[in-house]
Amino acid sequence: MTGYGQVRPARVLGVDPGLTRCGLGVVEGVPGRPPKLVAVGVVRTGAGEDIAARLLAIEMEIERWLDKHQPDTVAVERVFSQHNVRTVMGTAQAGAVAIVCAARRGLPVALHTPSEVKAAVTGNGRADKDQVTTMVSRLLRLDERPSPADAADALALAICHLWRDSAILRRAALSRAGLENQQARR
Repeated sequence: MTGYGQVRPARVLGVDPGLTRCGLGVVEGVPGRPPKLVAVGVVRTGAGEDIAARLLAIEMEIERWLDKHQPDTVAVERVFSQHNVRTVMGTAQAGAVAIVCAARRGLPVALHTPSEVKAAVTGNGRADKDQVTTMVSRLLRLDERPSPADAADALALAICHLWRDSAILRRAALSRAGLENQQARR
């Protein structure tokens, strides 16, 4: 038994991309129930290391997580405009590695903006990192706050996707049911 009754829980790997710290978090759950923590961690690479070696280290760790935790979906933070082009490039490159790892296995990939994630987890698209970490801890009923913030952000991404994807599927099912009911009445 999964703890969720008869419904099979969805498992989501959240990736908060970065070259120095790439947050990884896996949660599982079903619509209308609190999500459960499966795993959380951070891939670290040295700022002085060669870019190819850094991306390879991230790729190898993401592959290890995919093997170990068997997610149904991978949710990656969508790169947003920053003033530091170098930071944006590193974030985009690490995010692309996660997308390729998922694609190689045929796993669906979802991209979520930071404001979408914050709104889903805290109710406020402008929440700060402390508010996100606090809500992630509460939602997952954790005794300790995930640290560093990249780990909490990865869990927030996974929770966001779990809830958003479930809501999208529910709305689509309701919409289909409504259309079928309308057609049946004709």
